[in-house]
Amino acid sequence: MEIQKEVGSQLSEGRKIYTVSQLNRQSRLALESRFPSVWVEGEISNFKHHSSGHMYLTLKDESAQVSAAFFSQYQRGLKFQLKDGLKVLAFCRVSIYEARGQYQLYIERVEPQGVGALQLAFQQLKERLSKEGLFSEERKRPIPKFPKTVGVITSPTGAAIHDILNVVNRRFCGTHVLLFPVKVQGEGSAQEIAAAIEAMNEQAEAEVLIVGRGGGSLEDLWAFNEEPVARAVFGSWIPVISAVGHETDWTICDLVADLRAPTPSAAAELVVASGLELEARVRDRKERLDYAMGGILERNQGKLSDLASSAAFRQPRCLLEQFTGRVDDLGRQMEGRLKSFIDSKNQAFRAAAGRLGALSPLAILDRGYSVTFNENGEIIKASEQLSVGDTLRTRLHQGSLVSKITAITK
Repeated sequence: MEIQKEVGSQLSEGRKIYTVSQLNRQSRLALESRFPSVWVEGEISNFKHHSSGHMYLTLKDESAQVSAAFFSQYQRGLKFQLKDGLKVLAFCRVSIYEARGQYQLYIERVEPQGVGALQLAFQQLKERLSKEGLFSEERKRPIPKFPKTVGVITSPTGAAIHDILNVVNRRFCGTHVLLFPVKVQGEGSAQEIAAAIEAMNEQAEAEVLIVGRGGGSLEDLWAFNEEPVARAVFGSWIPVISAVGHETDWTICDLVADLRAPTPSAAAELVVASGLELEARVRDRKERLDYAMGGILERNQGKLSDLASSAAFRQPRCLLEQFTGRVDDLGRQMEGRLKSFIDSKNQAFRAAAGRLGALSPLAILDRGYSVTFNENGEIIKASEQLSVGDTLRTRLHQGSLVSKITAITK
């Protein structure tokens, strides 16, 4: 009986009996042996990304659903983001979670259905960064026309740097190229490119940056579609030209950069002026300047000839005498008008002074009247203002006198 319990079954009246744990374990083993690995097609729902890094979701179709777990150790190659409503193909193991007897899938790899994983990741990142404004035309800065130093961030052995140097040497050898070597594909390449952009900004030697590489597949160019590169380009205060792949290749780096060049060679041609073009431009400017200056000289010579033949130059003394006579006439007119003005003001002053004198209280003194003041200088108008013994001062028409009160009558 003990042996039968250990193996998980017992016979009772011809029946085989399992504990719940035994049943779940046997079911799990049966499922895992029957479906060691399968591809399952379905739509994601109830998606949850746990803080531990594990993902939990449900795969469903029109009539059924199954729970699934996607542990973090299997997510390293995942380029796109899982979300509800996304149709996927999942490579997984089929098993049972014994503790709850729950049948579920354990995903080891997942691919989007109907579109490649990299293409979906590109679309997802493009949509998210666009909403943040990283592609806005308003923030893009102009590329300097004649930079002395051009920074290039690319592989030191790739075709891009050779194409750029060939163009620089052919067009204008006075331009200095500062290379920052990086990996442009493979594990960690996006982080190297982003770090190089930041380092170039810290050094502040280059006036413009060319970031890119030669052609390749979508997988080869993928480093320039990753978020660290996009953030570094967006944060660069040095203008950035993206030159990734061929003319038909578009990356996230192209969309964020201040200018997109179809190839690395085209990028070099955009920033390095051609010596022959500069010479032709200088010649054109010189010819236009000569023509403009010739026209100015011709017009001014005509004006000078007109002035030389005018009366002012032919008979300057006659004109000077006319102007002198005119000045004398104006002086006499001004003197007469000034005299008339002063006379009228004197008459007005005398009239006003006469009217003011007639109103003065001192005019009464001319007719034999006088004005008496007390010791405080106040005019005496009534005897109630005085007391016996007060001293008075009386103002006459000519002079004044001082008296003392001996008696007051009312």
